Amino acid sequence: MNKAYFIIPLIALGIFTGFYMNFAKGWEAKEAAQKAQFELKKKEKAQLEIANREAAIKAAVDAQEKRKKEKEAKDKIEEDKRVARQTAEDQRDRAHSDRLKLADQSRRLKKDLEDVNAEIKKIEEEKKTLVDEQAFLKTYVKQAEANVKYYYDLLDKITAAEKARADAAAAAAAAKKS
Repeated sequence: MNKAYFIIPLIALGIFTGFYMNFAKGWEAKEAAQKAQFELKKKEKAQLEIANREAAIKAAVDAQEKRKKEKEAKDKIEEDKRVARQTAEDQRDRAHSDRLKLADQSRRLKKDLEDVNAEIKKIEEEKKTLVDEQAFLKTYVKQAEANVKYYYDLLDKITAAEKARADAAAAAAAAKKS
């Protein structure tokens, strides 16, 4: 039996080695296939990840371009609004300035108009006074001319009366002498 203890394990070891070699060949091939498949999946996953990363980068660049265009459009709109607001403020300031200038001009013109109207009134009063004076002077001149004529007539009458008296005195003296 001593040999049986040694031979049975050797036979079992031979059978185990046959099975193990058969299994090991299949296992190594299976393991190599699994490893190759794992490497293939890993490469596919890496390629998919690279493609996804490139797509994400492209999407990010596109989104960045879109945001940039939106920002430029927004900035343009804000600039247009700012320019429009500034233009409106300038127009408002100009209108206010024009209104003040025109109000001042209106006050000046009203004052000038009042001054001119007062001057016209003064001139009209002076004209009325002068017309009245002229009428008075015409009347006075006519009266003075009438007085002058009257005095000339009176002087002629006095001269005639003196001449008549001198003639009468000469006739009386001649009558006294004769």
